[in-house]
Amino acid sequence: MTEMPGPGAFAGAVPLAMAAMGGPGGGATPIGCVLAVAGGSSRVLFDRNALDLVAQDADPVIASAGQVGGQIKMRVGGSWLVANIRSLTLQDNGGDWVAAEIDFLGEGDEERLTGKLYNFRRGVTRYPIPGCDVFPVATIDLKQIYSAADQPHIQIGTVYPTRDVRASLYVDAMLGKHFALVGSTGTGKSTSAALILHRICELAPQGHIVMIDPHGEYAAAFRGNGAIYDVNNLQMPYWLMNFEEHCEVFVTSSGSDRQMDADILAKCLLMARAKNRLGQEIAKLTVDAPIPYLLSDLTNLISLEMGKMDRAGDTAPYLRLKTKIDEIKADPRYGFMFSGMLVADTMADFLARVFRMPGDGRPISIVDVSGVPSEITSVVVAVLSRMTFDFAIWSRNEPQRPILLVCEEAHRYIPSSAKGEGRSASVGRILSRIAKEGRKYGVSLGLITQRPSDLEEGVLSQCGTIIAMRLNNERDQAFVRAAMPEGARGFLDSIPALRNRECIICGEGVAVPIRVSFDGLDENKRPASGDPLFSQLWRDAGGEDSIIQRTIMRWRAQGR
Repeated sequence: MTEMPGPGAFAGAVPLAMAAMGGPGGGATPIGCVLAVAGGSSRVLFDRNALDLVAQDADPVIASAGQVGGQIKMRVGGSWLVANIRSLTLQDNGGDWVAAEIDFLGEGDEERLTGKLYNFRRGVTRYPIPGCDVFPVATIDLKQIYSAADQPHIQIGTVYPTRDVRASLYVDAMLGKHFALVGSTGTGKSTSAALILHRICELAPQGHIVMIDPHGEYAAAFRGNGAIYDVNNLQMPYWLMNFEEHCEVFVTSSGSDRQMDADILAKCLLMARAKNRLGQEIAKLTVDAPIPYLLSDLTNLISLEMGKMDRAGDTAPYLRLKTKIDEIKADPRYGFMFSGMLVADTMADFLARVFRMPGDGRPISIVDVSGVPSEITSVVVAVLSRMTFDFAIWSRNEPQRPILLVCEEAHRYIPSSAKGEGRSASVGRILSRIAKEGRKYGVSLGLITQRPSDLEEGVLSQCGTIIAMRLNNERDQAFVRAAMPEGARGFLDSIPALRNRECIICGEGVAVPIRVSFDGLDENKRPASGDPLFSQLWRDAGGEDSIIQRTIMRWRAQGR
């Protein structure tokens, strides 16, 4: 290596008081120099004495310039290049020099009189040469770097480690290419999701948002500005299901028997749809067309077809289908979907209600599926997801109404093929298709999960914006790291050390990778996801007999 500058060459150049006064963007003292440049990743050399000096600065951004995840800048011509510190290594045995791996984030113009940075943009057009001075980034620089005033955005918190630099998400870029919010249980993930959705609703009170809520957490957060649907008022007609979804509900056999049952169901279902006046008006009716039909017509047609069989043994598939359909019709838990009251053509009303068209100032639908029988939860989510996608496809010639579909606990519905779960499930296929093709048709997908490594491989990489909260599992960390761009690696190393309600955001929704402390939420806007306080609740005694009796009554009635 070439001879390094003498110890303190940078730190001694200007007193600390002057470093805090202005100069180039707030930090007048160089704290090191560029050692090597190699495309997106390069190396710089820091003087330890200079780092000790700036660490005492009153500006927390300048003070963090020599830490992993901190930002530095260097002048190239009339521009400032901004870089993120990925790693630090002691360079020599004497301990006076620290080498750092850096990732370039972007560049901004230099104001001639003050030397301040402005007009920041992602990407680098000119690289520095070895020996170029390195300066700490200051708060005033961050305000320019993270300024989002020129395009639609929502503010969700503050940029770490500042208290007054606002962190923004570019709404069009974030929703146009999907987003994912990941984080371990207990990190504030649900509250952060509610915060982001509240901000979007405030920005677009006539928007169209559908959220799948598997635990009934979000109803409490959106009663004031959303429509809440559960098994008591969802009224989702069974005939909206396509053939694949019918099979998941009605076909119980496996192997070669399953194909036989499916063929019988396809034939009888098509005939049942064709009996409706709407079906008779369609020249080439398909089994997937959302045409109303009577469940009694379907079972009668199955019985008629069964009567044509010569041998008694051939009737087994027909009996299996008929028994399952009759069982579901008689089960009150399925009444929200398979009720005899849902045979009318209510498709337009259902779409208008769920998609918030018009929104009437309540742009979000919370679909609480916690009361849906577990056997058909994935089918209900599949129908809602597919209706969203199909509506976007068949309304292409109409004035566009983009829809945001948010899926909490996404790993339950798009499981990794390596786990061997749900690989044939329709919900996984439709959500994967939305991830790949949805943006072409104006459907945005928001995935929320605590186990990103359990997601189908490739789905996370389809999300243009990733919001990563603390992840405790190494597999999850590696999965998120693989989905994020190279320039965010310095930020990713801090994911295990994030505090609650902190996150790393990178991708299309932000100018450059960013560490954010989320804003707080009013109590009435938070989801009901708080952990029970055992030490407090276990002090509360009395009335256990009536608690048990009321619980048993609801349990037996399968009511809530």
